[in-house]
Amino acid sequence: MDENLRRDQLRDFVKAYGSWLIAGVVLFLAASGGLIWWRQHQVQRHEAQVEELAAIYNDIGAGNSAQAPQKLDQLSNDGSKAVRGSALFARAALALQQNDTKTAIATYKTIAGDSGLPQPYRDAALIRETALEFDQLQPQELIARLQPLAKPGEPWFGSAGEMTALALAKQGKSAEAGQLFAAIARDKGVPGTIRERAVQLAGSFGVDIGAALQSQAR
Repeated sequence: MDENLRRDQLRDFVKAYGSWLIAGVVLFLAASGGLIWWRQHQVQRHEAQVEELAAIYNDIGAGNSAQAPQKLDQLSNDGSKAVRGSALFARAALALQQNDTKTAIATYKTIAGDSGLPQPYRDAALIRETALEFDQLQPQELIARLQPLAKPGEPWFGSAGEMTALALAKQGKSAEAGQLFAAIARDKGVPGTIRERAVQLAGSFGVDIGAALQSQAR
């Protein structure tokens, strides 16, 4: 009896809602297929953009850069995050190669201010923008701009710290500049050329870091 009742209830349910169930399954399959197609389309589009970027690099390397700015600008507007960031850096580098400092600074500023790009891209662009603008910036403006990066242990501590120390020196804060150069010289994560320069600059501000480095090396 219970079995017959359940069978009758199932038959009635299918009669009442069967068409809706079928429609739901069809919509689900259509949506799934559409999502798979979209992902595949995105992958293919990204691959095409990477190939186009590589072709632009080859053209620049071969000295055929006449159309490169327009192509890079298009990729920087339409590409994925990685392609966009790479295209913008290439655009800035090309501008510097052509002695167009204004465009290079503007491009680095765009990268640094783009919250959609990975933070390492933005930090690198900020360093390069600041280096190009160094002589035009007020010392306090430069110090404030680089403050998040001019700390021991930060990936860009060497470059950011060096520019910050020079800005401190411009303000007449020789002792602070010397100590910052000394901190750069002691940081093993900083590139060797910057550390060597920091040792000399620290000494010029009265901070002898040589003995400390020798004991650190033992």
